[in-house]
Amino acid sequence: MTKDCCSPPTRASLKEQACQEANTHRKAVNHAGMVLIPAGAFRMGGADSEDYPQDGEGPVRTVTVSNFLIDATTVTNRRFAQFVRGTGYVTDAERYGWSYVFYAAVHPRAQHQVIDGTVSQAPWWLAVKGACWRAPEGPGSSVDTRSDHPVVHVSWNDANAYAAWAGKRLPTEAEWEKAARGRLDQTRFPWGNDMVPAGRHRCNIWQGNFPHLNTGSDGYFTTAPVKTFEPNGYGLYNVVGNVWEWCADAWSSDWHAVERPETRLDPKGPPESENGARVIRGGSYLCHESYCSRYRLSARTLNTPDSSTAHMGFRCAADLS
Repeated sequence: MTKDCCSPPTRASLKEQACQEANTHRKAVNHAGMVLIPAGAFRMGGADSEDYPQDGEGPVRTVTVSNFLIDATTVTNRRFAQFVRGTGYVTDAERYGWSYVFYAAVHPRAQHQVIDGTVSQAPWWLAVKGACWRAPEGPGSSVDTRSDHPVVHVSWNDANAYAAWAGKRLPTEAEWEKAARGRLDQTRFPWGNDMVPAGRHRCNIWQGNFPHLNTGSDGYFTTAPVKTFEPNGYGLYNVVGNVWEWCADAWSSDWHAVERPETRLDPKGPPESENGARVIRGGSYLCHESYCSRYRLSARTLNTPDSSTAHMGFRCAADLS
């Protein structure tokens, strides 16, 4: 069973799903801020002692990916605001009227905006009325001083709409992992295997005793600016920790396990998803080894395409002309 610190369940458990047809007004493609990931093979997946067998992290397999471009950072509040201003787009969280916020981060003015139906297995997730990308901790909060932080409370649907507007797309799971590894082979993290090399924090995850005490020793309680910490070998920032990142692929725990051309050469995921879910990668500021170690490079989990939380964002990819 997926640990709910990673991805609380879909809104369908509390409210019927709805469809939205976004008018994205595609703009000219701008590759500024993107890096080239060269074509080639890499070893994908892992066989870590901390893996979650139900997630299908393994087997370790050689996958070949064509060259592509990917954002050096996750999409920021500033960039997402430009998209909203240019298109009038309304996110799923805004349409539903609520989104999930970590209990200790809820804004004081939003304490009375918590609605029934929070996650019973993980009571630290609260469904808060008015929580959305503009108000990450609920009414009273804003992103006015966080323009360079990753946009959150964005669903897979929202991420796709932004990518289409930008003339880009979401990365496949294989592209995401190849880029995140930064040329390193089978290391646990983008910088190696030591979580805190030479005593230096290299990512934004939970520090202390989850979920009651976060010492903030890495400098952050919730999101960090997108260029915090050192980039990996390809120049990508914060590929583990900070926020979960949506991938294009439909979710399956075993589709990739069988060796065949579609799972080893530019794999795009299964044609259909288990439970309609999509892949998210990279972990978030709520990950901690005592509960959820999915900030490792091989780790993966899922959420449904209309779901949004305070710890999910995305970065875009693009094909070369």
